[in-house]
Amino acid sequence: MRNPADPLPGRGSSANIKNRCETQEIVFDVTDDEEDRPSLKTRFFKDSSQSIVNSNNSPDVGFDFSVNPYRGCEHGCAYCFARPTHEFLGMSAGLDFESKIFVKEDAPSLLRKKLMSKSWKPAVIAMSGVTDCYQPAERKFRLTRGCLEVLAEFRNPVAMITKNALITRDIDLFKELASFNAVLISISLTSLDSDLCGILEPRTSRPAARLKAIEELSKAGIPVNALLAPMIPGLNDHEMPKILKAAANAGARHAGFVPLRLPLAVAPLFTQWLEQHKPERKEKVLNHIKDMRGGLLNNAEFGERMRGQGPFAENLRQMFKVYCTKEGFNEHDVILSTEHFRVPAQTGDQFEFF
Repeated sequence: MRNPADPLPGRGSSANIKNRCETQEIVFDVTDDEEDRPSLKTRFFKDSSQSIVNSNNSPDVGFDFSVNPYRGCEHGCAYCFARPTHEFLGMSAGLDFESKIFVKEDAPSLLRKKLMSKSWKPAVIAMSGVTDCYQPAERKFRLTRGCLEVLAEFRNPVAMITKNALITRDIDLFKELASFNAVLISISLTSLDSDLCGILEPRTSRPAARLKAIEELSKAGIPVNALLAPMIPGLNDHEMPKILKAAANAGARHAGFVPLRLPLAVAPLFTQWLEQHKPERKEKVLNHIKDMRGGLLNNAEFGERMRGQGPFAENLRQMFKVYCTKEGFNEHDVILSTEHFRVPAQTGDQFEFF
């Protein structure tokens, strides 16, 4: 019988953590029958949201609008900042987040309705602003593909972020959008160590597959950004030069990085992950995180949360700057265009563009 404190193969968390929004919680004893415990298989639920485009007013996030076809993420990244969003659904940021996925089946039609509305002013829409839009569920539901078809039809610019090589499936749509300077893809690279990736980001594509995705996208003429996120001090920060070199060799011409942040329930979950998988590094990693976060495991202050503070954070920034220069990254900005945006007007069963 499995002890809930033991790591779960293929999962970033091994159990559910108390929901801060709930006054009660269910605690399972090691003697409880397995059938009484939360299912370890991924389950999917219909999300009946009536809107799909979210607005953002955070000054340190580089987009104003985002689309997330899924709530929860089967990738199961141990550090995922989006985990606490499941608490608003009455669930846990732990195992629930990565095993109970809510599917917005109407996402493409809701997106079309939004872009057709008179209130919509053409703007860049980010996909994967919260959960990864190319997580394993996308192979079955194809909602990201459906949303991209709408964006390409309207020629509305989109910025994609993913850890999954599945993104190459949609190169045809990206090429169409790129012809109007309307797409930028960020491939998140956390480590080149496949074994570390397997326990830290268990259901993501492995590093070699992500680098191959960068190569395929770049060869297709699609601008690709290598996003080193998160950089975890004492765990993967030493890989920064090698990751940047590998991304440059694969064809990426832009790069960025984000230091680890651990909001709310993510802090105890990641601490538990360290205890289970990297106990010898636990104190070093946590102390370095505190050095970057004003003595805490997280600092949610705008302007600081995406950068960190103190000598360690500054060393990361300087190292990133030096190696970006060495590898030829960020020599020019990518500014996506809205000038080709068009609205299809429906006439009978046909669409007419103007």
